[in-house]
Amino acid sequence: MTLPPLVEPAAELSREEVNRYSRHLLIPDIGVIGQRRLKNAKVLVIGAGGLGSPTLLYLAAAGIGTLGVIDFDRVDVSNLQRQVIHTVDNLGELKVESARQAIARLNPLVKVRTHTERLEADMAVELFSGYDLILDGTDNFATRYLVNDACILADKPYVWGSIFRFEGQASVFWENAPDGRGLNYRDLYPEPPPPELAPSCAEGGVLGVLCAAIASIMATEAIKLLTGIGEPLLGRLMVYDALQMSYRQLPLRRLPQRQAVTALGDYQALCGLNRPAASDAPRVPAISAVQLKSLQDAGRAPVIIDVREPTEWDIVRIDGAVLMPKSEQVAAQIVERYGHDTDLVITCKSGMRSRAVAGDLQRLGHGKVRDLEGGVLAWVRDVEPALPSY
Repeated sequence: MTLPPLVEPAAELSREEVNRYSRHLLIPDIGVIGQRRLKNAKVLVIGAGGLGSPTLLYLAAAGIGTLGVIDFDRVDVSNLQRQVIHTVDNLGELKVESARQAIARLNPLVKVRTHTERLEADMAVELFSGYDLILDGTDNFATRYLVNDACILADKPYVWGSIFRFEGQASVFWENAPDGRGLNYRDLYPEPPPPELAPSCAEGGVLGVLCAAIASIMATEAIKLLTGIGEPLLGRLMVYDALQMSYRQLPLRRLPQRQAVTALGDYQALCGLNRPAASDAPRVPAISAVQLKSLQDAGRAPVIIDVREPTEWDIVRIDGAVLMPKSEQVAAQIVERYGHDTDLVITCKSGMRSRAVAGDLQRLGHGKVRDLEGGVLAWVRDVEPALPSY
């Protein structure tokens, strides 16, 4: 079912615009009126990362009049595997500034608004209110729920995309869509999964070109919504499996008796992040990378247990560490192997998984366990900077 266009047509196209967008103008469903709608549109893209990068480029090329981009991060070399809007010349720059430069090179007719702050509950609704459409390609559940709820309060539709390893998903959410078709992200995910079951791309990896596949869907849905053509993904979840080269569509339905969103909340707490330790749980002692290196140099090295995945271990490891990937049983396996009195240091990439395993060991009665503060990344940064990072 086609939805009405989100924006009215802008003024007549200039000669330069006609030349630039002529391939759009030849499509009967878009034509001059549709292109004038795109010219008049204001679209906010949340994140200039894996999904935001190609989406921004295609929307700029398509002639979106005003593109907003919000991102507080800076370009890192690990981004370049998939974030195609950035180059080696932009390393260290704010991503929004790098994106602004790329858009200007591609289409100087597009106005770019950059927002360098982190998206927070106290400013999201006001920010979204200045745009016609929101595109969300963020990689964590806390921000996704924030975007969803802020779009509801600002009465804005949004296009959502998600990627992980070889699979991507995309859909359209609009709580107040015409004809009672309204849906929001909570109809797909009523409750967030536990943090340990929701790794980000930085933790689990992603095929770089998968970003382009899902971003092209997101940009297509944006153009359809802005111009009022075709049938958008509202009420449908598109699932793409790159390994099987298959697309599946799953119907989405409004959940009965769901609570209305009337205010923004604490989304870190909602998703179980920064959860305070139980009052009766012992605090996990920590050791810094420099302190651990000093113990090694003094011949008093503890046993180092690395609870990362084998693919992470293959990238970089601490010399002498033992790989025992995190699982429900790993703490018991460590105790079975090393007993309760061996001096242990538990490490992972940055500290989250290792703290959890160290806490489990304490609960099993192990009294000489410490967590490597900052994980393997801290070891690379502070002890062996010649090692690769990720």
